[in-house]
Amino acid sequence: MAENTEKKEVKTKKAPAAKAAAKPKATAAKKETPATKKANAAKPTAAKKPAAKKTKAATSDLEQRYKLIEVAAYYIAEKDGFAASPVDYWIAAELQFSK
Repeated sequence: MAENTEKKEVKTKKAPAAKAAAKPKATAAKKETPATKKANAAKPTAAKKPAAKKTKAATSDLEQRYKLIEVAAYYIAEKDGFAASPVDYWIAAELQFSK
């Protein structure tokens, strides 16, 4: 039994040493190097997201127009009994929205 208590003592003594060794590593990561200072300085200049929103809004306008023309073309075709070409109905619907 004396051997078991010695092993436990050895384990408990090693644990605090491991914690002490881990702390300096964490603080070393917080130090800023010249490379990280440059990276942090470059972040504010890379903000060009408002331009992306404008193109997204323009895309949704085009998508809305496409859907409106699509629905109008369907109703024109339904009124005609689907006798003509779908392209003819599409062109007629585009003419309605271009006026």
